[in-house]
Amino acid sequence: MGKRPTIRDLAEESGVSVATVDRVLNGRQPVREGTALRVLEAARRIGYHATPLLKQRIAGRVPVLTLGLLLLSTDEEFYSHFFEVAEEAARASQSPRLRLVTGYLPSAVPDDIISALRDMAGKVQAIGLVSIDHPRITEEVARLRDAGIPVFSILSDFAQGVRAAYIGTNNLKVGRTAASMLARALPESDPPREVALFVGGYRWHGHELRETGFRTWFRLNRPDLRVLETQVNLDTAKLTYEATLSLLSRHPRLAGIYCAGGGREGLIQALRDERPKTRIEVVANEFTEATRRAMADGVVSMVIHSPVEQLAQSFFRMAEEALRTGPAETVGQKFLPMQLYLPESF
Repeated sequence: MGKRPTIRDLAEESGVSVATVDRVLNGRQPVREGTALRVLEAARRIGYHATPLLKQRIAGRVPVLTLGLLLLSTDEEFYSHFFEVAEEAARASQSPRLRLVTGYLPSAVPDDIISALRDMAGKVQAIGLVSIDHPRITEEVARLRDAGIPVFSILSDFAQGVRAAYIGTNNLKVGRTAASMLARALPESDPPREVALFVGGYRWHGHELRETGFRTWFRLNRPDLRVLETQVNLDTAKLTYEATLSLLSRHPRLAGIYCAGGGREGLIQALRDERPKTRIEVVANEFTEATRRAMADGVVSMVIHSPVEQLAQSFFRMAEEALRTGPAETVGQKFLPMQLYLPESF
């Protein structure tokens, strides 16, 4: 059995004096928060027997922030993973300590979103929200801002000018990337081949930007490829399934599909059921078990994924800053790098 670490071992591991460790353990004199946390981390590393006591001492002096996260229920696999990642990151936070309150929006209807915001606002100090862009939601976000509760737009922007900040990928570049990757697999032909695009709806600012980037890239770089009229699927698998079957029956020159939001499971199932004679290249958003299997089966060519770990950490950090310093004079955007997955990634 190894020797149990001593207070001297802990002091050496954390780079402070024995007296400082003693002050952290017993709370006799003030110790800077950063130093106390360094001692706690060192205690965890070496297995110091009084680590629970250290944690208890430090917990009493580190502020606790209560943050809310409201996500959609229409994309269950992706958003449940998002919640898991965010909750784990909140539990790991030491300075400040975080309490995360999570909830699903019942729908993307403005009244439902406003009701969920008001309910969440009574429990938390700041809110991260995935939402459509709508004037009534902007009014509610402004009301919450004036009440001292900043709201951050997550993944898709809304309430520009009144929300605290946007956190997510640059959706214009996401659309361009999807177009570029589809085009690489589609040689020029006569008559021209066709590509299709699914979006959740026209109130989703992020989907609107992805559509713009997608269409503009083809217009500038591959005018020989015809982009069909945009398909609205409300981020649901059922509508996407039926719309994909209709596209396959009406467009024999269809060669590529980009699903810019949810509903990707319906697209994948339709391609599996119909088994088109010529290969259709598919780019989907968000890495899930469904898209992983589809890449392994050769149904999906590439996945563009939002970095949920970085997104959660950015939300926590920016919310803490907003609560500490107050609303910024110029609200901003935090663009995070998109993650690309190919079948060869596995």
